Amino acid sequence: MPQFIPRSHRSWRASTALRIPCPHMGCSRWFKSVPGLKHHRSSAHNYSFDPTASANNPHDYPVPTKPAPGIVRDYHNELTGKLAPWHRRYLCSHYFLGDICDTNGLEIDPNTPLPPISEKDPNDWAPYCNQAQFETAEFLFKNAEMSAGNIDRLCDLWGSSLRTEEGGYAPPFADHKHLYNTIDSTPLGDVPWDSFKLKYSGDRPMNSIPPWMDQTYEFWFRPARSLIANILANTEFNGEFDYVPYRDFSEDDEKRRYQNFMSGDWAWMQADKIAEDGSTHSGTFVPIILGSDKTTVSVATGQNDYWPVYISIGNIHNNIRRAHRDGVELLAFLAIPKVAKKYVDDPVFRRFKKQLFHAAMSRILASLKPGMTIPQVMKCPDRHFRRIIFGLGPYIADYPEQVLLSGIVQNWCGRCIAFPTDLDGGGAPRTSELTRALVEELPLGVLWDEWGIDGNVIPFTEDFPRADIRQLLAPDILHQLVKGTFKDHLVEWVGKYLELEYGKAGAKERLADIDRRIAAAPPFPGLRRFPDGRGFSQWTGDDSKALMKVYLPAIEGHVPDGVIRTFRAFLEVCYIVRHNVITDDTLVELKDALNRFHQYRTVFKDIGVRPEGFSLPRQHSLVHYEALIRLFGAPNGLCTSITESKHITAVKKPWRRSNKHNALGQILQTNQRISQLAAARADFEARGMLPTAVTVFVGGRENGAIQCEDGGNSSLDEDGNAGIVDERPGLAHSDVKLARSRNRARNALALAIELGIPSLPKLIAYFISDQLQPDRVTPIVPCVVAPFTGRLKVFHSATATFVAPSDPSGIGSMRREYIRAMPSWHQGPARYDCIFVSTDDTREGMLSMDVAQVHCFFSLVHTNGRMFQCALVRWFDRIADKPGELTGMWMVAPSFLEDGSPHHAVIHIDSIVRSAHLLPIFGSEYVSPYVNCHNSLEVFRGFYVNRFADHHAFELAS
Repeated sequence: MPQFIPRSHRSWRASTALRIPCPHMGCSRWFKSVPGLKHHRSSAHNYSFDPTASANNPHDYPVPTKPAPGIVRDYHNELTGKLAPWHRRYLCSHYFLGDICDTNGLEIDPNTPLPPISEKDPNDWAPYCNQAQFETAEFLFKNAEMSAGNIDRLCDLWGSSLRTEEGGYAPPFADHKHLYNTIDSTPLGDVPWDSFKLKYSGDRPMNSIPPWMDQTYEFWFRPARSLIANILANTEFNGEFDYVPYRDFSEDDEKRRYQNFMSGDWAWMQADKIAEDGSTHSGTFVPIILGSDKTTVSVATGQNDYWPVYISIGNIHNNIRRAHRDGVELLAFLAIPKVAKKYVDDPVFRRFKKQLFHAAMSRILASLKPGMTIPQVMKCPDRHFRRIIFGLGPYIADYPEQVLLSGIVQNWCGRCIAFPTDLDGGGAPRTSELTRALVEELPLGVLWDEWGIDGNVIPFTEDFPRADIRQLLAPDILHQLVKGTFKDHLVEWVGKYLELEYGKAGAKERLADIDRRIAAAPPFPGLRRFPDGRGFSQWTGDDSKALMKVYLPAIEGHVPDGVIRTFRAFLEVCYIVRHNVITDDTLVELKDALNRFHQYRTVFKDIGVRPEGFSLPRQHSLVHYEALIRLFGAPNGLCTSITESKHITAVKKPWRRSNKHNALGQILQTNQRISQLAAARADFEARGMLPTAVTVFVGGRENGAIQCEDGGNSSLDEDGNAGIVDERPGLAHSDVKLARSRNRARNALALAIELGIPSLPKLIAYFISDQLQPDRVTPIVPCVVAPFTGRLKVFHSATATFVAPSDPSGIGSMRREYIRAMPSWHQGPARYDCIFVSTDDTREGMLSMDVAQVHCFFSLVHTNGRMFQCALVRWFDRIADKPGELTGMWMVAPSFLEDGSPHHAVIHIDSIVRSAHLLPIFGSEYVSPYVNCHNSLEVFRGFYVNRFADHHAFELAS
């Protein structure tokens, strides 16, 4: 750590000389340098839609997605349409949409004006009487999830409050039946449920026939074609929808970029196959994405398992699919055959379960089959009709379901023929052609033992053209990386190592210290706290994701360096594959990290934890990620976390609001009503009858927006509005809203006393001088600057809103976080968060930023009437000019002045990038029981800048 920092560096590190304005219309951002301006323009104004286009678009064309600046895009030359002339404004290269047509499928002039949004009257709220009735229905049924009895009670009270001697007014609904009937009569989004039954029809024993052979299994589903039609017609997806396969390349070095599904090679190759039929030319290819995953809704009241199947399309962008927003629909509920324990391992029953699944899936998807060879005329998000060609795309599933889907034997790989005892040895890809040839030539036993093929199972994809399930198994970040390799393997292996090395008692002691270290992690927006360390009674995916963020420093000193390097390499793999955009360079980084992981994990074999090696299907799956990225684009759009989070709204919440008797029927009805309400809202918004909220997007580094908040509002303390921002970013004037906080100092002198920082008035004076003289090149002379003693307003927090497409985010890839600076957090100890501060726009990554801890947010008005929004911070110094070799994380330490006092400064909130998370450098010392998350920033003297706090931080601090 540097022992001396020049005085000039201390003085000028806090300056924010805003000299260069952003020329973009409607943006009021200023920047210190030309590189800073370029960075801002390429990020803050790089949207997938152009909000000013309608003014220059005489035909009111939809605004299509367009590549980012510096990107050249190639489109498939068969499944494309005519170039709309106004598109040339956006791209130097050609930009195509699929040919538009009329409702009969006949090609029409691309200059044809858009059809009207609706033939209905602008004030037609049918089947609702008015806006109030619709919003009441939406609030009671969808938002509040109110029970029928409570709805009746509310309507009675509502009616009583409106009743007068003259008659008065009636409430929007008389009772729950009136509300339900109104929702049920909504035509939009009404895709009714249907069902069919299947039963065993194979050979039976002469006597003692198992009950499951006589049982009938019922499957509930909605027509897949109708659900796809609803997704395609959703105007909310306009601008977030790709009509043809494409390939993106960097303009400067022509390196490939993979992002949304249609940017991958699989969609391009499918278009090649489709284009062999001339009748499909100028059509729009719609890949069908499927996913299924069993879920348990209650164990206490009995094992209530459901097996939902979800459907989406590859044309919508990854952020839409992750945010759901009707881009992922509930397709079906599969039957789960249950038998007495003595039949569980019966080979005939196990074979029947597999055949039952594939037979049901083939029937559920039957409505799509005609559209895989004959184009179907359907309305698209831009309101034009196009000729649609369907194709079965990736299937999202965890490993047990991948075994079921691909018809392989447990512990084999579904994508290649690597032998289960040497998976890392690799093998040729599995294909339907290879499988059929082997089944025709080899006996079932040989297929099972030597090829890992269950010859009795024919995958449902064999019933559909151009589909091979073995090549459609999607990457699964959640189960293969997070739950599988991290939680089930690496974390467990650490425990086994400690027990082998130190015995059970010693291992218990060290695990307890690791738990204390985890519990001592300072708060961070969106970070789950671990007051008891790893002590979960039942691990969830969220538990594993949260533990990954803080685990690496916690085990340092207790395990060999090789284990630390193994975890570092693996975490880098996890965060790289989660990138929203993956380039050829990113794939090189991924390959390097994966090679290092494979190299370093051998330490577990050397120390006796894994003497048998690492032939594990979930770890083996990592070797396929590079190929899968090239095929399907960024993996964050195809992960079981999408289906697992959908379980909450589609299965678990509807089950909880049911009466638990024959709950499936009630779950189906609840989902249908929610779909009808969502479709009605989308229609009312498209017709301008309901306002469409747009997030005010205030500029800032990495698309950040900092806004001060009143600490007196208790709702903010719960981060109720933090996290996912489910709206698209809009271009707006910077608007910092300040609200007076209560029981805080009202002037600089009082605040200095309250914080115990007597130099605060002079620090404010230095800050104002910097702001008023941004071009000054000489340092400030302290004696000529009078301390600021005027009035100010203090705030407990600021909100940072920024685009973080690699993290869980809303439909516009936006997130919001609170940065706290509070003397008491939840009526307990103080909380002073850390931040990244932009200090050098001429450099990149961590070298362009410094880390600081916020002690106070405040605003003041200068004598010239100019208002400043500020933060009082304490600086941290980088211990070295590069990340640590062992952990790969930057290290910082609290900064001190020459007299030994903490190095404080006042900065403008526009220089704040976002929150930073610091983790103590524990070394080999045991953590005192008195150290906790509230005081760890004060107790320790060295910290890691946690690049694994989230994916946005990983990109910033790498």
